[in-house]
Amino acid sequence: MNTTRGPSDDDTHGPAPDDDLQAAEYVLGVQDRAERHRVQLRLADEPAFAARVLAWEARLSPWLLRIEPATPSPHVWPRIRTRLGWPAVGTKARPGVWNDLRFWRGAAGLAAAAGVAAIVFALRVPAPAPAPPVVVTPPPVVQPAVPLPVTVLARDDGSTGWIASIDKTAGVLKLVPVPAPADSAGRVNELWIIPAGAAPISLGLLSHEMSHEVELPAAARSALQAGATLAVTLEPAAGIPHAAPSGPIVAKGTIGNI
Repeated sequence: MNTTRGPSDDDTHGPAPDDDLQAAEYVLGVQDRAERHRVQLRLADEPAFAARVLAWEARLSPWLLRIEPATPSPHVWPRIRTRLGWPAVGTKARPGVWNDLRFWRGAAGLAAAAGVAAIVFALRVPAPAPAPPVVVTPPPVVQPAVPLPVTVLARDDGSTGWIASIDKTAGVLKLVPVPAPADSAGRVNELWIIPAGAAPISLGLLSHEMSHEVELPAAARSALQAGATLAVTLEPAAGIPHAAPSGPIVAKGTIGNI
């Protein structure tokens, strides 16, 4: 799919019409590698667009709450891949229906048709009698919130593992994951902040399924600076937060201007 903006787009009138679609496609994971890379560059440079991505993550993440958490056997995921006809773990998987542009275009067409049908039905229903006028006191004007800086934690293959929005004033990180399978060896994700030229500081356990907030301990707040690195490693569940990482880094990103 091609969501590249043409030279005639007028950037002075707000985001391009396809920005919301591009953000949704990124969250759903239906873009190819080149498109995802372009979006990740925008996430680092365009806070307003990054906020759109976070909004889509927030819309879709509640679906995960309907599933009771469980720790599967290490053999479950390989068997699922085999039943679906996918290659073994570690090989490049062939595109499935979730990455099929024709599937998403068809779904969008069905949604549009359903919307038109709903509008036609509404127009045929007689309008109710007008209600007596109500005096409404206008609410106070609220200034729009300034989008928080965003850091993308990318995996080794370039795909997004987590999106972190940074509230430096409150000392809080909001982490939104792109859901992924649990580690087959039973290890868990541990989040670290690594100041430039200094040792990593553990920020505790990090979910790979649901978005949540991480409050920085007092010792780590001074490390929340541009140029520091947010990294995720696989660690034993016992003993978190650890004094130092011992497992492999599965995702990382450098904090920009905050």
